[in-house]
Amino acid sequence: MGIGACVFLIAVGAILTFAVDASVAGIDIDVVGWILMGAGVLGLILTMTIWGNRRRTVVAEEPAEYRRVEERRDVSPPL
Repeated sequence: MGIGACVFLIAVGAILTFAVDASVAGIDIDVVGWILMGAGVLGLILTMTIWGNRRRTVVAEEPAEYRRVEERRDVSPPL
């Protein structure tokens, strides 16, 4: 999941938990909200750990071999 999807899950879960006073037969909306917030926080933590490591890795490789390029001055210009 991306960061945006995680924040969206947290926001929807908070709305269902703290702002909605409706009741549905067989479903506790508060519990659904807490589950969505938990899934959003867990996804946010996993996303930050996975993408955080990729962004910090810097690899500086040296070339396999060095070549010395010299300019030739003894060549006469074409006619």
